[in-house]
Amino acid sequence: VQLQASGGGLVQPGGSLRLSCAASGFTLDYYSIGWFRQAPGKEREGVSCISSSDGTTYTAESGLGRFTVSRDNAKNTVYLQMNSLKPEDTAVYYCATVRCWPLDRDPVVPSRDGYWGQGTQVTVSS
Repeated sequence: VQLQASGGGLVQPGGSLRLSCAASGFTLDYYSIGWFRQAPGKEREGVSCISSSDGTTYTAESGLGRFTVSRDNAKNTVYLQMNSLKPEDTAVYYCATVRCWPLDRDPVVPSRDGYWGQGTQVTVSS
């Protein structure tokens, strides 16, 4: 039972990447999935999430208008499409099972005893 994040890499400012979070050993349909990132010396940030119930999504202000989260239940995968990337987006990105409550003060909260992907490095640099 695991989540596997992939799709990171080195991209120039203004470029795009699509991160994937694939589940194995369990069905992703029943879980809300979130994306977090952590840059060196910075706190972990909840970037985006998508709920299991109705597909409601949330994107943090740092990614609004640039990041889009989606899910393909047939492929047991959640995606984070990142466009117009900036150097400040450089971080290790993780996916995890979460509580996704877009209207809450803390919209993206890791599930207790949930699952985490291993992280994928995103580097935005010229």
